Amino acid sequence: MSLPQHKRTRWLALAPLPILFLAVAGLQAKIDAQPRTNADANEQLLLSSPAAVKKLSFGYDALLADIYWTRAVQYYGAHLAGHNADFHLLWPLLDVATTLDPKLLPAYHFGAIFLSEPGGVGAARTDLAIQLVKKGIDANPNVWGLGTDLGFLYYWRLKDYPNAAAAYLQTSKIPNAPPWIAMMAARISQTGGSLDTSRMIWSQIYESTQDPAVKKRAEEQLKGLKAQSDMQQLDAIAAEYQKRFGRYPASQNELRAAGFLPGIAVDPDGFAYELGPAGKFQLSPKSTFVMPAEPKLFSAPSP
Repeated sequence: MSLPQHKRTRWLALAPLPILFLAVAGLQAKIDAQPRTNADANEQLLLSSPAAVKKLSFGYDALLADIYWTRAVQYYGAHLAGHNADFHLLWPLLDVATTLDPKLLPAYHFGAIFLSEPGGVGAARTDLAIQLVKKGIDANPNVWGLGTDLGFLYYWRLKDYPNAAAAYLQTSKIPNAPPWIAMMAARISQTGGSLDTSRMIWSQIYESTQDPAVKKRAEEQLKGLKAQSDMQQLDAIAAEYQKRFGRYPASQNELRAAGFLPGIAVDPDGFAYELGPAGKFQLSPKSTFVMPAEPKLFSAPSP
């Protein structure tokens, strides 16, 4: 006796599910198997081909993505407790999960943390963490939290200030991105020695913001950048003076008298910079100007 058409259709739609879950269960069992076997090697090959897994998902991409993401978390937690932690399957699990569901934001954010943590507490693979977050940004271009994750990885893990600043600056252009992201770009540029880039970004913030507190902060940073730039230039001039005369100048007036300066450079409060130890200029003790504190650098969770 044949099934009615609507029941037959429903059965055909659901038929792949038991097969799918059995396959996933078998896969998880192989992941947990120790020591590694040929079956484990084959499973790793399967994991390294997200496109193949996607074809086998029978259209249940999001459901299977959640399973793989959950498995990635379990895998990380289980291996974290080991003395010789081996996270070799972490990237494949995350890659499959985010290929099945490109909108799975926690997998990008926390997956990047798992991958970039140093040996013993993570995979020590910042390169893969960056690859994962970039993948997330490509799939979710308007999620500013992923951009801050990328900036954080470049800044904190690699000390790559130009790429970190570029990541924060690009993220700051996303609609509804909070003002602090542009501030991070400016500050990182300053930390990395690119004062001109930092000054440009702070100027943009000052001109574009409607928030009085942000505008005041930008103004303070611009004054601080000017003072920092002034002192760097004076230090270089003092070094040239020392090469010519064998000693450092006693003051800016001496530099001016020798033709090294056209005038006296003053800080934002109007006080002349004074020469300190080892030929380095500094703020005058009489000045009330205080160099602005650095904003704290951090990675905000993806919204």
